[in-house]
Amino acid sequence: MIAIIAIIVTLVVLGIILAAVYNSLVTRRNQVDNSWSQIDVQLKRRHDLIPNLVEAVKDYMSYEQETLTKVTEARAAAIGAGNQGPQAQAQAENVLTDTLKSLFAVVENYPDLKANQNVMSLQEELTATENKIAFARQFYNDSVLTYNNKIQTVPSNLIAGTFNFSPRQFFAAPEEDKAVPTVDLR
Repeated sequence: MIAIIAIIVTLVVLGIILAAVYNSLVTRRNQVDNSWSQIDVQLKRRHDLIPNLVEAVKDYMSYEQETLTKVTEARAAAIGAGNQGPQAQAQAENVLTDTLKSLFAVVENYPDLKANQNVMSLQEELTATENKIAFARQFYNDSVLTYNNKIQTVPSNLIAGTFNFSPRQFFAAPEEDKAVPTVDLR
Protein backbone atom coordinates (compact mmCIF):
# COMPACT_ATOMS: atom_id res chain seq x y z
CA MET A 1 0.00 0.00 0.00
CA ILE A 2 2.84 2.39 0.84
CA ALA A 3 4.45 1.61 -2.52
CA ILE A 4 1.27 2.52 -4.38
CA ILE A 5 0.99 5.80 -2.47
CA ALA A 6 4.65 6.56 -3.22
CA ILE A 7 4.09 5.88 -6.93
CA ILE A 8 0.97 8.06 -6.98
CA VAL A 9 2.76 10.90 -5.16
CA THR A 10 5.72 10.61 -7.56
CA LEU A 11 3.40 10.72 -10.59
CA VAL A 12 1.54 13.73 -9.18
CA VAL A 13 4.81 15.57 -8.51
CA LEU A 14 6.08 14.75 -12.02
CA GLY A 15 2.76 15.91 -13.46
CA ILE A 16 3.01 19.19 -11.57
CA ILE A 17 6.60 19.70 -12.75
CA LEU A 18 5.60 18.89 -16.34
CA ALA A 19 2.69 21.35 -16.18
CA ALA A 20 4.87 24.06 -14.64
CA VAL A 21 7.60 23.69 -17.29
CA TYR A 22 5.03 23.56 -20.11
CA ASN A 23 3.27 26.67 -18.79
CA SER A 24 6.61 28.45 -18.51
CA LEU A 25 7.38 27.64 -22.16
CA VAL A 26 3.97 28.87 -23.29
CA THR A 27 4.40 32.08 -21.27
CA ARG A 28 7.78 32.79 -22.85
CA ARG A 29 6.51 32.00 -26.34
CA ASN A 30 3.59 34.36 -25.81
CA GLN A 31 5.99 37.05 -24.61
CA VAL A 32 7.97 36.68 -27.85
CA ASP A 33 4.76 36.98 -29.87
CA ASN A 34 3.70 40.04 -27.88
CA SER A 35 7.07 41.72 -28.29
CA TRP A 36 6.94 41.05 -32.04
CA SER A 37 3.52 42.71 -32.08
CA GLN A 38 5.04 45.78 -30.42
CA ILE A 39 7.61 46.01 -33.22
CA ASP A 40 4.84 45.56 -35.76
CA VAL A 41 2.82 48.42 -34.26
CA GLN A 42 5.78 50.79 -34.48
CA LEU A 43 6.65 49.68 -38.02
CA LYS A 44 3.05 50.26 -39.10
CA ARG A 45 3.20 53.74 -37.59
CA ARG A 46 6.40 54.41 -39.53
CA HIS A 47 4.85 53.06 -42.72
CA ASP A 48 1.85 55.34 -42.21
CA LEU A 49 4.00 58.44 -41.66
CA ILE A 50 6.16 58.01 -44.76
CA PRO A 51 3.50 58.82 -47.41
CA ASN A 52 2.69 62.01 -45.51
CA LEU A 53 6.36 63.01 -45.52
CA VAL A 54 6.76 62.20 -49.22
CA GLU A 55 3.65 64.21 -50.03
CA ALA A 56 4.88 67.16 -47.95
CA VAL A 57 8.26 67.33 -49.67
CA LYS A 58 7.51 66.34 -53.25
CA ASP A 59 6.45 69.81 -54.42
CA TYR A 60 9.72 71.30 -53.16
CA MET A 61 11.88 68.47 -54.48
CA SER A 62 10.98 68.35 -58.16
CA TYR A 63 14.58 67.46 -59.03
CA GLU A 64 14.77 64.68 -56.44
CA GLN A 65 12.06 62.35 -57.73
CA GLU A 66 14.47 59.40 -57.73
CA THR A 67 14.95 59.72 -53.97
CA LEU A 68 11.19 59.91 -53.39
CA THR A 69 10.63 56.90 -55.64
CA LYS A 70 13.23 54.89 -53.71
CA VAL A 71 11.53 55.76 -50.41
CA THR A 72 8.14 54.74 -51.77
CA GLU A 73 9.49 51.47 -53.18
CA ALA A 74 11.37 50.66 -49.96
CA ARG A 75 8.20 51.31 -47.95
CA ALA A 76 6.21 48.96 -50.20
CA ALA A 77 8.91 46.28 -49.86
CA ALA A 78 8.93 46.66 -46.07
CA ILE A 79 5.16 46.30 -45.89
CA GLY A 80 5.35 43.26 -48.16
CA ALA A 81 8.02 41.63 -45.99
CA GLY A 82 5.78 41.82 -42.93
CA ASN A 83 4.59 38.22 -43.13
CA GLN A 84 7.94 36.69 -44.07
CA GLY A 85 9.45 36.55 -40.59
CA PRO A 86 11.88 38.66 -38.58
CA GLN A 87 14.90 38.24 -40.88
CA ALA A 88 13.08 39.31 -44.04
CA GLN A 89 11.30 42.09 -42.17
CA ALA A 90 14.55 43.35 -40.66
CA GLN A 91 16.28 43.38 -44.04
CA ALA A 92 13.44 45.29 -45.71
CA GLU A 93 13.20 47.75 -42.81
CA ASN A 94 16.95 48.35 -42.96
CA VAL A 95 16.65 49.27 -46.65
CA LEU A 96 13.78 51.61 -45.77
CA THR A 97 15.87 53.21 -43.02
CA ASP A 98 18.69 53.82 -45.50
CA THR A 99 16.35 55.46 -48.02
CA LEU A 100 14.87 57.65 -45.29
CA LYS A 101 18.38 58.75 -44.34
CA SER A 102 18.93 59.72 -47.98
CA LEU A 103 15.67 61.66 -48.01
CA PHE A 104 16.58 63.51 -44.82
CA ALA A 105 19.99 64.35 -46.27
CA VAL A 106 18.34 65.80 -49.38
CA VAL A 107 15.85 67.77 -47.27
CA GLU A 108 18.84 69.48 -45.64
CA ASN A 109 19.70 70.99 -49.05
CA TYR A 110 16.34 72.77 -49.30
CA PRO A 111 16.04 75.74 -46.90
CA ASP A 112 12.31 76.08 -47.62
CA LEU A 113 11.76 72.48 -46.54
CA LYS A 114 13.80 72.88 -43.39
CA ALA A 115 11.60 75.84 -42.49
CA ASN A 116 8.34 74.01 -43.31
CA GLN A 117 6.63 73.18 -40.02
CA ASN A 118 4.75 70.20 -41.47
CA VAL A 119 7.96 68.61 -42.76
CA MET A 120 9.77 69.26 -39.49
CA SER A 121 6.89 67.78 -37.51
CA LEU A 122 6.86 64.65 -39.68
CA GLN A 123 10.63 64.29 -39.34
CA GLU A 124 10.34 64.55 -35.55
CA GLU A 125 7.56 61.96 -35.50
CA LEU A 126 9.61 59.60 -37.65
CA THR A 127 12.64 60.10 -35.40
CA ALA A 128 10.54 59.34 -32.31
CA THR A 129 9.11 56.29 -34.05
CA GLU A 130 12.62 55.09 -34.95
CA ASN A 131 13.53 55.29 -31.26
CA LYS A 132 10.43 53.29 -30.33
CA ILE A 133 11.31 50.70 -32.98
CA ALA A 134 14.81 50.39 -31.52
CA PHE A 135 13.37 49.87 -28.04
CA ALA A 136 10.79 47.35 -29.28
CA ARG A 137 13.51 45.51 -31.22
CA GLN A 138 15.64 45.27 -28.08
CA PHE A 139 12.70 43.97 -26.05
CA TYR A 140 11.87 41.43 -28.77
CA ASN A 141 15.46 40.19 -28.98
CA ASP A 142 15.63 39.90 -25.18
CA SER A 143 12.39 37.90 -25.23
CA VAL A 144 13.72 35.65 -28.01
CA LEU A 145 16.94 35.07 -26.06
CA THR A 146 15.05 34.07 -22.93
CA TYR A 147 12.68 31.83 -24.87
CA ASN A 148 15.44 30.16 -26.92
CA ASN A 149 17.48 29.56 -23.75
CA LYS A 150 14.45 28.01 -22.08
CA ILE A 151 13.71 25.56 -24.91
CA GLN A 152 17.37 24.55 -25.20
CA THR A 153 18.20 23.88 -21.54
CA VAL A 154 17.48 20.83 -19.41
CA PRO A 155 14.83 19.81 -18.34
CA SER A 156 12.58 22.13 -20.36
CA ASN A 157 14.23 21.09 -23.64
CA LEU A 158 12.70 17.63 -23.21
CA ILE A 159 9.23 19.10 -22.93
CA ALA A 160 9.89 21.70 -25.65
CA GLY A 161 10.91 18.97 -28.07
CA THR A 162 7.89 16.86 -27.22
CA PHE A 163 5.45 19.75 -27.76
CA ASN A 164 7.21 21.23 -30.81
CA PHE A 165 8.43 24.50 -29.33
CA SER A 166 10.88 25.80 -31.94
CA PRO A 167 13.55 28.50 -31.69
CA ARG A 168 12.71 32.00 -32.86
CA GLN A 169 14.83 34.34 -34.98
CA PHE A 170 16.31 37.58 -33.71
CA PHE A 171 15.41 40.89 -35.36
CA ALA A 172 18.84 41.71 -36.78
CA ALA A 173 20.37 45.17 -36.73
CA PRO A 174 21.60 46.73 -39.97
CA GLU A 175 25.19 45.85 -40.81
CA GLU A 176 26.34 49.46 -40.55
CA ASP A 177 24.96 49.61 -36.98
CA LYS A 178 27.24 46.70 -36.06
CA ALA A 179 30.40 48.43 -37.25
CA VAL A 180 32.40 50.39 -34.71
CA PRO A 181 32.44 54.06 -35.73
CA THR A 182 35.82 55.62 -36.35
CA VAL A 183 36.73 58.95 -34.84
CA ASP A 184 39.21 61.29 -36.46
CA LEU A 185 40.14 64.21 -34.23
CA ARG A 186 42.70 65.79 -36.57
